[in-house]
Amino acid sequence: MQIRDLPHPDPGVPDVRTGGRLLLWLYRQQLGGQAKALAWGLVHTGAVASFPLPVGLAVQAVVDRNGGQLAWSGGLMTLLGALVALGDVMLHRSAVTNWITAVARLQQLLARKTTELGSALTQRVAAGEIVAVSTGDLEKIGWFVEAVSRFGAAALTSAGVCVVLMVYQPALGIVVALGVPVLALAVLPLLPPATRRADAQREKAGRATELASDTVAGLRVLRGIGGEELFLGRYRSASQDVRRAAVRSARMWSLISAVQVVLPGLLLIAVVWYGVGLVQDSRIALGELVTVYSAVAFLLYPLRHFEEIAMAYSFSRPSAKRAARVLALARPSGGTAGAPEALDGDLYDPVSGLTAAAGRLTAVVCGDPDAAGRLAERLGGHPAETDTGTAAGTAAGTQPSVLLGGTALDDVSRDAARGAVLVQDKDPVLLSGTLGELLDVPSSGLVDTREALAAAQCGDVLAALAQASADDSGDPMRTRITERGRSLSGGQRQRLALARSLVADPTVLVLDEPTSAVDSHTEARIADGLRTLRGGRTTVVLTSSPLLLDRADQVVFLADGKVAATGGHRELLRGHPAYRAVVTRETDDAPVAPGLAPPEETPVRLGRWDQIEETA
Repeated sequence: MQIRDLPHPDPGVPDVRTGGRLLLWLYRQQLGGQAKALAWGLVHTGAVASFPLPVGLAVQAVVDRNGGQLAWSGGLMTLLGALVALGDVMLHRSAVTNWITAVARLQQLLARKTTELGSALTQRVAAGEIVAVSTGDLEKIGWFVEAVSRFGAAALTSAGVCVVLMVYQPALGIVVALGVPVLALAVLPLLPPATRRADAQREKAGRATELASDTVAGLRVLRGIGGEELFLGRYRSASQDVRRAAVRSARMWSLISAVQVVLPGLLLIAVVWYGVGLVQDSRIALGELVTVYSAVAFLLYPLRHFEEIAMAYSFSRPSAKRAARVLALARPSGGTAGAPEALDGDLYDPVSGLTAAAGRLTAVVCGDPDAAGRLAERLGGHPAETDTGTAAGTAAGTQPSVLLGGTALDDVSRDAARGAVLVQDKDPVLLSGTLGELLDVPSSGLVDTREALAAAQCGDVLAALAQASADDSGDPMRTRITERGRSLSGGQRQRLALARSLVADPTVLVLDEPTSAVDSHTEARIADGLRTLRGGRTTVVLTSSPLLLDRADQVVFLADGKVAATGGHRELLRGHPAYRAVVTRETDDAPVAPGLAPPEETPVRLGRWDQIEETA
């Protein structure tokens, strides 16, 4: 796999039982790339390790005044220098390719998991953890994947040098062969505390980042109550905790680095001291001592790779564990049951008892916005877990699945469930791009884009976008919309999102407060357009707006998460005090007498204080 071949045609099915198994699975997925990097690593480190031989021969040639041997040694050093340069370049190229392809594979797996779980993902894993896995954790995993080949080449070369030294000069070779393993293993006792300190630093950094994000998100409210200094003090305290944890972690890794310098230095001193004695006793030649000294000095180079792989593994193991935990999440069912040819019929939620009749516009009044959001997610096939403390993703820890035409959405494939039910939450996201790209979504093809925009009352939005057209064409479809629609007002974003949902034309459309950011006159026209365009199609609207409720075929009132009443909007206003209290925001629970019910010409107070519209 080369970088130009990305993305991967199929990222595969990862082994997510543990973080270590995930790392092993990644290694197996790029055996060819790892073998290539290892081969170039052996060329590079082997050439470096071979340099002591021509250096020793050159020194001995000078002592013996042998010009031919000196010239031969110089030519050999030139060849080895070329191999060192070539091997280093190709090793770096191959190792970085392994890094990028491994990270790209994990990014594709995380993206696939995100699309599979949708909004349910953030219910089971904190959003901050998902961001951490997608950024810093992937970088650490990639570092380990990239360092494996360099470590393998360094380890094999070090072993080869020790064997050659024992054959070339046994007296000194045995000292080196015994000392190198000690040097390599000396830092192992220091790794666990270093890893714990690094984990503590990352944990404190994550809390500080979360605190900063919450502060920025609520900055307007904080200014309103004068709480900026309070939260600033909290962030300063959190940042100082991060700094102290970073210093403690750096001290431990500095100690490990110092050990990796001091111990090889002691070995080098021992070899020189012992070798000088052998030269004085005429047991070895001066050139042989220079060769052995150069070989021991070379061993300081691969020992740095031992330190690097230890650090990389210590950092990547918890990162791989977090990535495996996210990738292990799954829908309650694997979608193993055979789905019918077409999912259609009544939509039934066994948790609340809600039934949305097929082909009708059903309005649902919850009173609790959070409960309405959870209901919308369940209707879309994303049941919330009953135990929020666990995220195992097993069917035993989740609520019963919603049924569409008698078929559980959890028992059908993800694509079938998504094609049948579309949920638009109360805060829809608009991706950056042109308006035409925004509305270019998978659809039935039965709803024209202009019809959807008209039903969502986007006329003023189109006019504003036409004036802002980048190419002066006046075509709003070619006007770019900034990320998350930040260049638009809240009402404009909401209406464009509604138009996008209408273009998709799913079998069942679930809308959570689709008109909460528009004025009452626009809301009334949207209600009429929605009823007309979705005629004969199942539509569920979670709202407390009388304008939408009055145009629904059926209104369902939920109390404490269960169906408490069903009927028409006016009927429930007359006969259900709790429903009337939620819809009209009245505190008086006295029922309205049938003879005094609001007539057609009497205004009814709406769900928001600034919306007053005739129900007629």
